[in-house]
Amino acid sequence: MTYLERLHPWCIIRPFPTMGSKIVGRFRRRVDAEGHLQILKRMIPTVPFEIMFDMPLENIEEGSRE
Repeated sequence: MTYLERLHPWCIIRPFPTMGSKIVGRFRRRVDAEGHLQILKRMIPTVPFEIMFDMPLENIEEGSRE
């Protein structure tokens, strides 16, 4: 995970049935992601989008060592 991605952990994803999901946008704050999600749902109502918190795996591994 790049430094820029660590600064923007909140993601809007577009899930696909066969491929998993695609990150549409990254945001620093959840409220920013929620606002963008509302706009996306108004512009493209037939496409599903979800908000996700993308935590880097390094943080999970460091926490389990302590």
